[in-house]
Amino acid sequence: MKKASLLIISLILSSMAVFAQKYALIDMEYIFSRIPAYEMANDQLNQVSKKWQAEVDALANEAKELYTKYQAEMVYLSDEMKKNKENEILSKEKELADLKRKYFGSEGELYKKRESLLTPIQDEIYNAVRELAEEQSIMLILDRASGVNIVFASPSIDISDQVLKKLGY
Repeated sequence: MKKASLLIISLILSSMAVFAQKYALIDMEYIFSRIPAYEMANDQLNQVSKKWQAEVDALANEAKELYTKYQAEMVYLSDEMKKNKENEILSKEKELADLKRKYFGSEGELYKKRESLLTPIQDEIYNAVRELAEEQSIMLILDRASGVNIVFASPSIDISDQVLKKLGY
């Protein structure tokens, strides 16, 4: 009877161990802030973005000046001249919209630049996280910076520093 009880208890404990899964947290913002290449890439993106925004702003000012000038002169212009000025303004506004889309659209230059600069860094981090998960038999890793509603998490399950160490930082 004792042997049967011990066998049942050991089976229950071993089945519970099968269902027990290991999990961890990382903080991507913390990790990114500790990687100099990421900071440099962000600085480069900010510089390019400011340069392109200045171009867009200059073109917007040109369109605004054309419109203001048109409103001031509208009384003195013939119908044909009004039409020409209106077409010129519309053309400038279309040029502005095209430039905005080229630089800042969903498939624009800024998106492509961000992807080319940041994707290799993100891939490196992902690979380090994956390797740590495999080494430590972790089944689930959540990013606390991603907006997941984590009310409380023990600091002992945060492996952000281990990820940085794996990356050599």
